[in-house]
Amino acid sequence: MSTTAHTASSSPASSSSSSSHSSENQLAPELQLRIHELMLEARVLEERLITMYRQGDGYFWIGGPGEEAFNVALGLLVDKGTGVEHDYLHLHYRSSATLLAMGADPVDALRQMKNTATDPYSRGRNFAGHYSARKWNVAPVSSPIEVQYSIAPGTAMAQRATKSKGITIVTGGDAGTAEGDFATCLVWSSRKGSELPMLILVTNNQYGISTPFEGQHGEERISDRGKAFGMPTATIDGNDVETSWFALKKAMDYVRTERKPYLLEAMVSRLNGHSSASGANFVASEVDCLARFEKKLEERKLRTRAEMDEMRARMTQDLLEASKRVREEPQPKPESIWDYVFADKNYVAGEK
Repeated sequence: MSTTAHTASSSPASSSSSSSHSSENQLAPELQLRIHELMLEARVLEERLITMYRQGDGYFWIGGPGEEAFNVALGLLVDKGTGVEHDYLHLHYRSSATLLAMGADPVDALRQMKNTATDPYSRGRNFAGHYSARKWNVAPVSSPIEVQYSIAPGTAMAQRATKSKGITIVTGGDAGTAEGDFATCLVWSSRKGSELPMLILVTNNQYGISTPFEGQHGEERISDRGKAFGMPTATIDGNDVETSWFALKKAMDYVRTERKPYLLEAMVSRLNGHSSASGANFVASEVDCLARFEKKLEERKLRTRAEMDEMRARMTQDLLEASKRVREEPQPKPESIWDYVFADKNYVAGEK
């Protein structure tokens, strides 16, 4: 995967190498350490979820090992809150690191895997990785592929209509950009005179289940598709923490200031295959963003290998103990099957 960042007017041959490794583009030491802690926690969480599935404590696993560098940066940069004055997030099922960076309790992800009644995201009704958090404007993650791209313009329209400062952020994978929902997002976000404050993200792991990226796209980069709609675009190395941070910040600043869309494609890895359906085994040939960042922290003398190993062992043990507790938590009662299907009050209007 290339570490070269491409803007809307650049080409692979003419672009210069990203300067994210230079000292002036290094993040503050304390921020680097915080990002590492969150990346490690997200990785250990996914490993625990995979183990729970294999032990029969869940029916299915799908998640985001390999996307932590990009997704943690996203979670730390969003303006979280409720309502149009804050950012809306329309995520997909590989966004656990984003939720953790926003402050989610990792144990709640274990509850969703176990389908307990205490699962705060769906009350035991949805797959792992299908988050929903009204308090942070995180729209429910949907299993149908990429429908979030056609839903997201709705919150952006509300933000435009109310002249609020919040923006709408939508993310999905590369394979799903073949769906009409992605084209819908590009069209509705970019209409002249009615542009929407949207950050459109594509995390490109170069696979659609078992179908490789090559041969499935006529464009050289997915971000190229935004050019026809007059929006700025970029393709970056999403496996690099600092490249991801600065690219996301640049894109967010543009959308917040100009109130217009921006398309950002991040090249990431898929470290455990598509899902439990493909075995969820670790793929050693993929670039590991966590291992890469840990090597960088060692070189910068910010954290030792021993310290990182101790952190991993502690987090692994904590989530093991938490999974044992979650096993004892109640399952949804049969008579509650119809709950949460239809709204019984106007929650949008604040009805109590």
